[in-house]
Amino acid sequence: MTDIPVTICTYPFVFDAAAKTTLLQTDAVLQMQMAVDQAQRQNFSSLFLPVVESVNPCLILIVRRENIVGDTMEVLRKSKNVDYKKPLKVIFVGEEAVDAGGVRKEFFLLIMRELLDPKYGMFRYYEDSRLIWFSDKTFEEIDLFHLIGIICGLAIYNLTIVDLHFPLALYKKLLKKTPTLDDLKELMPDVGRNLQHLLDYTEDDLDETFCLNFTITVENFGATEVKELVPNGGEICVNQSNRQEFVSAYVDYIFNKSVAPLFDAFYVGFHKVCGGKVLQLFQPSELQAMVIGNTNYDWKELEKSTEYKGEYWAEHPTIKLFWEVFHELPLEKKKQFLLFLSGSDRIPIMGMKSLKLVIQPTGGGDQYLPVAHTCFNLLDLPKYTDRETLHAKLIQAIDHYEGFNLV
Repeated sequence: MTDIPVTICTYPFVFDAAAKTTLLQTDAVLQMQMAVDQAQRQNFSSLFLPVVESVNPCLILIVRRENIVGDTMEVLRKSKNVDYKKPLKVIFVGEEAVDAGGVRKEFFLLIMRELLDPKYGMFRYYEDSRLIWFSDKTFEEIDLFHLIGIICGLAIYNLTIVDLHFPLALYKKLLKKTPTLDDLKELMPDVGRNLQHLLDYTEDDLDETFCLNFTITVENFGATEVKELVPNGGEICVNQSNRQEFVSAYVDYIFNKSVAPLFDAFYVGFHKVCGGKVLQLFQPSELQAMVIGNTNYDWKELEKSTEYKGEYWAEHPTIKLFWEVFHELPLEKKKQFLLFLSGSDRIPIMGMKSLKLVIQPTGGGDQYLPVAHTCFNLLDLPKYTDRETLHAKLIQAIDHYEGFNLV
């Protein structure tokens, strides 16, 4: 028998989610360095060989806020596969900040909010679950779903949390795992419960009680259509013996059959950027937590892990006032503070302590606002001397967080 090399990566269960995330991040950094080295070698060659074109070692996106989707798509359509592996730098036209991470965070926040808006018809919003899924009827080109996949991949590859309101089924499909009835219950709770009731029904009059056949009724742009789940589905009644087959066909239609071309384009775009062996170590729930973060807030842990610069320290009067005010804020304002500070209101998979908040004093008096440098999770906090002023200025700052300018 041929000796087959065995590595610890063959057994993903030995890693927890944080370890897998570290592996993926390390792999991304190595790939970025290889892409930069390749660009530099090409640029060196171009000095002596005119036929060799010089290239930028980074993927540069210069975008206008009012046309963020169009500008981004124009650059990505012209980019080669190797460009996606380069470090990403984002520049908002007319804004002065250098992208050390914070501008990139806001870019992903804004563009995903725009792209996933159901008003464009590419994704359908399910009110009961507040989740979205691919629309089975869209007027947009399939190429756009490919580019959305690339953008999602770029977010992960560049270690940025993004706000994706997809069910767990998306991450299952990205990892080539099959969605189940539980996934349908997450996306469409009422439909999922009804299908579970169908499976649990114990009486002999199932076909007369439910009056179902192998079809599904869907609504698109106000029109109702009946789709067959299997060939000649309209002629096949659901009964005791085939109800599991009906439920499986229903789930398959929602997550696979009805959206196959759109998801396939998204899948190719996503894996073009961050596919690979390391990604295969993840369970779907772990991949989801890494992409969108989680909501396991521990505000005391945030305070405990915060570092201070200059004359500030944990017992400084202004710092004590800050934490007193902060802990009294309602949850939504605390989440808004995280968005103001880090570009996301969710927690990295590594936990609250991995945010590494830093607070430093700044010149000026009580009339100045706190300033967040999202690139570094750094907060410039003026030396306020009373609770009321600190509370008012903090709320004012976090309510107007969008935009990057040098302070």
